Amino acid sequence: MNDEAGEVEWAAEVSHADLTRPNIARMYDYLLGGSAHFEVDRAAADQALELVPTERDYSRINRSFLGRAVRYLVTEAGIDQGLDLGSGVPTVGNVHEIARVHSPQAKVAYVDWEAIACHHARHLLGEDPLVSVTELDVCDVDEVLHSPGVAGLLDFSQPVAVLAFGILDLVPSADGAALVERYRDACVPGSALAVSNNAQLSRTDAEVAALRSLLAGTSTPHLHVRTAAEVAELFAGYALVDPGVVPAAHWRPDTPVSEDEAARGNVLGGVGVLRD
Repeated sequence: MNDEAGEVEWAAEVSHADLTRPNIARMYDYLLGGSAHFEVDRAAADQALELVPTERDYSRINRSFLGRAVRYLVTEAGIDQGLDLGSGVPTVGNVHEIARVHSPQAKVAYVDWEAIACHHARHLLGEDPLVSVTELDVCDVDEVLHSPGVAGLLDFSQPVAVLAFGILDLVPSADGAALVERYRDACVPGSALAVSNNAQLSRTDAEVAALRSLLAGTSTPHLHVRTAAEVAELFAGYALVDPGVVPAAHWRPDTPVSEDEAARGNVLGGVGVLRD
């Protein structure tokens, strides 16, 4: 969708999509080098980089954390079902791709309210019977859990990993714990929760204010920046996995990461396993 003709074609295919405002999922895709974005998204993402030069670091580190967390959940926690909330646009290193390296029968239900993201996901995923894409607001918990794409794919009598990468900081309510609790209550012990959340690790107060001002003009106008203690509160009922809630780059890195590099990500991450 990087050319005008392609953008017109996609707009016609997804006629109910809002293309008048930037969308965070498409901006994120642009920063990661994807193709599912429009000029309005690219302009907003470029503006974000001008305001806060570390925003590309955020995208890269958040995505890398997703990969390590999913790998842990499949290989060490033994969970091969994932509910990916606010999944955004599929790009390199998708949840199901990572999971299937270690468990070929892994099932993943992607949920996002953004029409272009869901359309692009369906286009890329094709007729894979072990993957679904559901276009719903993750805050509509009952609708999500009872939707054919989720209830028809995932077996909630068995452990499920609820994945919330970069979504709880964008939902309208600042009470992310209440939203997490509703998904937690649908899961059996041994299930898991993985969370990443915007943080102020190297950003200045002025940079955070600038990001909030920029996002106010997008389809996701909220930004809930949390401390490590506030992210830990989202894991009520879960036992945090070592090393707990930390800068996402420091969560079980494959290679050593400096304090400065981790801080430039401005994102915290953690994984917890649901207690009996």
